[in-house]
Amino acid sequence: MFQSFQSAEQSAYLDFEPRASDVIISPFPKCGTTWLQQIVHSLRTGGDMDFHDIYEVVPFIEIAPEMGIDVNGPQKAEPRAFKSHFGWDEVPKGCRYIVSFRDPQDQVVSFYHFMTGWLIEPGAIPLDDFVAYSALDRDGGADYWDHMASWLRQRENPDVLLLTFEEMKRNLRGAVERIASFIGTDDQDSVDVAVDHSSFAFMSSHSAPFSEPWQRRRMARLLGIPVESDATKVRRGAVGDNKAELSTATRMRLDQIWEQTIAVDFGYSNYRQLDHALRR
Repeated sequence: MFQSFQSAEQSAYLDFEPRASDVIISPFPKCGTTWLQQIVHSLRTGGDMDFHDIYEVVPFIEIAPEMGIDVNGPQKAEPRAFKSHFGWDEVPKGCRYIVSFRDPQDQVVSFYHFMTGWLIEPGAIPLDDFVAYSALDRDGGADYWDHMASWLRQRENPDVLLLTFEEMKRNLRGAVERIASFIGTDDQDSVDVAVDHSSFAFMSSHSAPFSEPWQRRRMARLLGIPVESDATKVRRGAVGDNKAELSTATRMRLDQIWEQTIAVDFGYSNYRQLDHALRR
């Protein structure tokens, strides 16, 4: 099954014909991808909400062909926008890119809650066991730290905009203004609408299109699980959840991996330093 997923992704990227004006939104999972999709789509359309699934208007390149979406076709508005989760080395070149980072300890907690009740039976796997398998075991290929490092190497690339989830929480308007300037849709009316339509209050009250309805049906069919699961992308949007939910040992191990990777290669001794460095 995993091989079939890989072949579908490779086929989608081989067929994709990038344009210089295209915007690819490519954070690591649970680091603000859906949030950025909504911001970009709101900016370029003045707040359009006429869709049942965010993937209809900002396609997820890896699965777009299966959804019947022509990745090379026109979209509702310009610039065309796409979702991915690939790092710099794998993502199609020749576009513009928006990536948001998130504290790794918050990311793993968010990912656990996203998977629980959808692909993990509630209570079946303790949080720390899930983190040990999904984040601490680094033998399974590209992971959070590899993804982050690949994009940090592009920090001076004018076609790459790097943000943090935390700064978007602290200063949503400022983040939207930076994104608007980056994609060329920075008139004040568009910014005002995008700020409103990307607020937690708005997205949580309109959560259905942001809950991967097509992807949930697809996975339910492939895995033989009930489709009536709660996999909303708009859960709490909180910062610092990890301190109450992760064990001390798990937090320490995540910090150790950071020190061995990002700190060594880029000089940011912890995530807070990176977050501060990426503020404008």
